[in-house]
Amino acid sequence: MSVSPSLTPSAAVAAPAPGPTQAELLDFVRRTAADAELIASLPLDPEGRTWVRLEGPGGSEAWLIGWPPGTGTGWHDHAESVGAFLTALGELKEHSLTARLPTDGWKTLELTEGIDRERRLRAGKGRSFGRHHVHEVLNESTEEHAISVHAYYPPLPQIRRYSRSGQVLRLEQVERPADWQ
Repeated sequence: MSVSPSLTPSAAVAAPAPGPTQAELLDFVRRTAADAELIASLPLDPEGRTWVRLEGPGGSEAWLIGWPPGTGTGWHDHAESVGAFLTALGELKEHSLTARLPTDGWKTLELTEGIDRERRLRAGKGRSFGRHHVHEVLNESTEEHAISVHAYYPPLPQIRRYSRSGQVLRLEQVERPADWQ
């Protein structure tokens, strides 16, 4: 008598659901920035940036950030995360690079001419961005705080910080979530 092996259907392994798109993140920051009560609840410091973590859509990481006059982020990227941010109060200025940089294996890069971009983001204005987006964000006002809403997916695995002198960009530091949470 022969016995045939028992066959059981293999369980289908579901691929993880894709996270929110750049457009969905931008929609989230737009809706969140319109919440006047939330925006007014952020404690503002006259000297340093303040932030509160928010629940973002679909497992994303979100932040409400207060910017005192004259503050900024310095040049940085968000590694493998896509993101969006929107100014809820005041005005922010963003300097960014239009060229994608190599992700690893370099400490100093000579940037080509013509890759710089500048945006002024008044209250209600924002933008989304893809992976490895390199930028700096500034509140150039000498008198007014700014407040913005930011969202990233996947949640930030790291932030690379850069210094810039003319067309030379230098990797200075890599921060992990424990450094800012």
